[in-house]
Amino acid sequence: MPKLTIEDLKKIREEARKSIYLREGDFKGKITIHMGTCGIAAGAREIVSAFLKAVEQSGRRDIQITTSGCAGLCSKEPMATVELLDGAPVRYGELTSQKAERIFKEHVLEGNIVRECALGIGSESGG
Repeated sequence: MPKLTIEDLKKIREEARKSIYLREGDFKGKITIHMGTCGIAAGAREIVSAFLKAVEQSGRRDIQITTSGCAGLCSKEPMATVELLDGAPVRYGELTSQKAERIFKEHVLEGNIVRECALGIGSESGG
């Protein structure tokens, strides 16, 4: 296998950024389901399935579904964070399949935050 050059590494980095940052990729939205052990125990797998089913039924190809580890709010699991292009991230908690379907329809498709399910709006890092 040939050695990687600096240019090769830069290309790999740019491609990875496109999959992480909405502005640089092909996605208009990203849904991150938090899958720490507490989330899994609380039913996060069911939430992943609900969001995947909603995306499939909608026919949208510009919504990314991804997972992450623990979000640090075990008592509010299962949780998901919705990020839409040019919008603040919204963390949703105590999810059920029905709430996930509603969040997908109202927030992801229609752009309206489902406030009664939201735990927080905006970036935790301040950036």
